[in-house]
Amino acid sequence: MNKYFLPGKDIKIVFYSAGFIIIISLWMILRSNELSDFNLLMSGLLIMFGYAATVFDINTKKIPNLLILSMFAGWLLLTLPVLFTDPQNGVRVLTESGAGFLTGGGLFLLVYFISSKNLGGGDVKFMAVAGLYLGLSGTVSTILYGTVIAALTGLILIVIKKIGRKDSIPLAPFLFLGVLITFFTS
Repeated sequence: MNKYFLPGKDIKIVFYSAGFIIIISLWMILRSNELSDFNLLMSGLLIMFGYAATVFDINTKKIPNLLILSMFAGWLLLTLPVLFTDPQNGVRVLTESGAGFLTGGGLFLLVYFISSKNLGGGDVKFMAVAGLYLGLSGTVSTILYGTVIAALTGLILIVIKKIGRKDSIPLAPFLFLGVLITFFTS
């Protein structure tokens, strides 16, 4: 039996699927006239992978390496043709993506080591690869929105005694929320 489709959990799958369809549909409706096909595809892929990371992190408190590799492969498949068909734009995309990768991955890796590895390694990898999609400014705003909302949520959960001070909460849902806020406000 597949470990992700357990009896009694099928209703969760329906809700997760419906949530994803609603988010991606809203994104496509609201932004399809404003963005180039390339940017629309990149954003759509990041929404898809971010949503998957959120579901995995909520259910297992892990973000699978296969998901991170798939995110990277998706970015690569969309970016490589731009390098060959429009080299000037391709170099701009690579520069922005590299800055996002280094900022997201570097900052989260630093926090990972400073916090004695209390930040999950999957969160570090997720934010690094998400940085490829977001570029520098998108990565910074995503981190800002996501971590502030996570911190406030954690504080509220501690105050209402749903978790203790040493308990952890999954970070990917908040990073995904940061991605969505960044996309819908830019």
